[in-house]
Amino acid sequence: MRKVAIISAVLDDAPRCQRAFNDAVAEYRHLIKGRMGIPMPEKDLSLISLVALGDIDDIDRLTNRLGRIEGVSVKTAMSKKDF
Repeated sequence: MRKVAIISAVLDDAPRCQRAFNDAVAEYRHLIKGRMGIPMPEKDLSLISLVALGDIDDIDRLTNRLGRIEGVSVKTAMSKKDF
């Protein structure tokens, strides 16, 4: 079952965790349809939204990987509609 999901991430210590976050996103780039980032360097913070389209298991794996990165908080909203 393929779904559309919005993955929201807060990088609380962006300089420290940005590389690991980007590496994880690059590994799952086949799922990513869009990305928006709002850097807040004065607070060492970044806010990132990803739009993903893929199997539920793949989206869950990406979300779990991002959530295991120290300094990253992640939430995902998934469509009810199948694609």
